[in-house]
Formats: sequence, structure tokens, C-alpha cells
Amino acid sequence: MNQKDDKNTVIGTVTEALPNTLFRVDIGDGKIILSYLAGKMRMHRIKVLLGDKVEVLLDPYGGKGRIIKRN
Repeated sequence: MNQKDDKNTVIGTVTEALPNTLFRVDIGDGKIILSYLAGKMRMHRIKVLLGDKVEVLLDPYGGKGRIIKRN
């Protein structure tokens, strides 16, 4: 089993872009979370725009998430 499989990831839509690579992501069911861009996406300069579908790794404590993939 891959280590990525046992982590909690969801697909969401970017609704707002904030300063310092922070984004508000709608993950469904009316839930909107604050997400930051993963280091690999910053390193390779992958752009995330409003309306993009993204894969978000949820924080186990809730509240924030990390955008790990742009679909």
C-alpha cells in the first residue's frame, strides 16, 4: 500500500486567491477551507487560478489543507 493512499485527500475547487500562495477551496458540502500551496508546486512554479480543480491534503486537526495537485 502506498503511503499516499492512507492520507486524507479530497478534490475541491479554488474560489478565492489570497496573498502568499493561500487559497480558499470549496471541498463540497458547503465547506470552504484555507489551503496553501505545496513546496513542489512552488518549486516548479505551477500556477493555480480561480475555478481550478485541485487535490487537497487535509490537515488531521482540521482547518487547513495543502494543495498537492492541480487537475
